[in-house]
Amino acid sequence: MNSRPARTSARSVDEYRDTIEQLLRPLAARRVETVPVPDALDRQLAEDVRSPVELPVFRNSAMDGYAVRAASVVVAPVTLPLAGMVAAGNPGEAPLPRGAAMKVMTGAPIPPGADCVVPVEDTRTDGTTVIIERGRTAGEFVREPGTDVRTGDLLVPAGVSLTPRHIAALAAVGLAEVPVFEPVRAAVITTGDELVPAGTALRPGQVYNSNGIALAAALRANGVTVVSVRHSTDDPEVFRGLLTAATASADLVFTSGGVSKGDFEVVKDVLAPLGGVFGSVAVQPGGPQGLTVVDGVPVLSFPGNPVSTMVSFEVFARPTLRRLGGLPPVPTRELPLLEPVRSPAGRRQFLRGRVTGSGVESVSGPGSHLVAGMAWADVLIDIPADTTELPAGSTISVRSL
Repeated sequence: MNSRPARTSARSVDEYRDTIEQLLRPLAARRVETVPVPDALDRQLAEDVRSPVELPVFRNSAMDGYAVRAASVVVAPVTLPLAGMVAAGNPGEAPLPRGAAMKVMTGAPIPPGADCVVPVEDTRTDGTTVIIERGRTAGEFVREPGTDVRTGDLLVPAGVSLTPRHIAALAAVGLAEVPVFEPVRAAVITTGDELVPAGTALRPGQVYNSNGIALAAALRANGVTVVSVRHSTDDPEVFRGLLTAATASADLVFTSGGVSKGDFEVVKDVLAPLGGVFGSVAVQPGGPQGLTVVDGVPVLSFPGNPVSTMVSFEVFARPTLRRLGGLPPVPTRELPLLEPVRSPAGRRQFLRGRVTGSGVESVSGPGSHLVAGMAWADVLIDIPADTTELPAGSTISVRSL
């Protein structure tokens, strides 16, 4: 591994990410609303939910079979008279006579007096008697009340983003609605005279606008509600109008493009006089960055190259947004490189990579325009700022996309 001291006045990746986290921290104090459980998927639970009942609610059968007293089937095979049948939904109040069996369905109540269930596979019947071919001990295939959860037990803790398994548990204990936080609401504004929407015939000098669609998809995938996706020309008045509408409807605004050192940097030109801070972060891709607060709403400004926009979101915004939404952290792991890599001195590089059975390989070059190559990646390869070269076989940190 070759390394040398960084020679840059740019902010470090960690410093800039921490700044964004502090800026977005107030978004944790969001309004609480009560929603029906079926509509609570992907919503963040605002309060601990404790079970109002115990599960199972009553003793029930884990199998289709025959409820018996274990003492009656110690010696098998044995023939027992049938004393009836209990189906799921039946009250199951009739007691089991001694020396008899009662047919039960999965989930049906265990009749009083029975202490085990013999699965139907271990029996033969003529309709009036049943031959038990294999004995069972007390408790087998009997679900006792409260063995899953007891009344008052913590069912789902506050702060969790509700998944289908949580919805199942909430419904199983009979809850019709739950308190959840309102999701973070974000607006997206892309910029650039050269950008046109998909489906439009390209004229010379034009390219398709992927950043708005990509940022909106990334936000939704990480628990954020997208309230608008708009595009601005390089006219400052157009951008000001879109920004005013965005800050009025959203908790957070993302912009792409217009933050570098060119002649038409509309985002920087409009936001810098409002207190926006624009500068370089020691990262590749995604060096030019901007942060502003407009009417109390944070505005995160990313560079306009498609890969720069997406890597900026992944590195700087995604971790904090997932914490705000109660989602698990972005997975990271250490893997061996399958090929040598080079990196510019003083910049922390995030190469697009693909994990194979034995390690990780890059799938495209470092260029910030190589958006199609990013579609083949499933991780970002995190190369430290003081590293310029790594041989194949080196262990490197990767983060999942």
